[in-house]
Amino acid sequence: QVQLVESGGGLAQAGGSLTLSCAASGSIFSIHAMAWWRQAPGKPRERVAQITWSGGTSYANSVKDRFTVTRDNANNTVFLQMNSLKPEDTAVYYCAADRAGDRITIATKHYDYWGQGTQVTVSS
Repeated sequence: QVQLVESGGGLAQAGGSLTLSCAASGSIFSIHAMAWWRQAPGKPRERVAQITWSGGTSYANSVKDRFTVTRDNANNTVFLQMNSLKPEDTAVYYCAADRAGDRITIATKHYDYWGQGTQVTVSS
């Protein structure tokens, strides 16, 4: 079992930056692939960024070159550095874990654990 708790959300201006953190507890964090998802009102959940247990990364086209996902296995934490924020980045951001640690996937069904989410609001 893995428990995930996100933090770092809030209000930012367009062009600004925020860093989200996701602290994991429970099972062996280092063997899970971790991902950040987001969901805006009235829209489907979207996988924003993913990092495998070995450090491989994948990004949605909409955030490529603006967002960076990293992980600290020693402290069971995954981060999402968000730069050059846009109003369309406004959403609830969720952290998720996939027990298939080396899989890159955009399917929600592959993720075994989810956090409660943290709101990110970007004003124009």
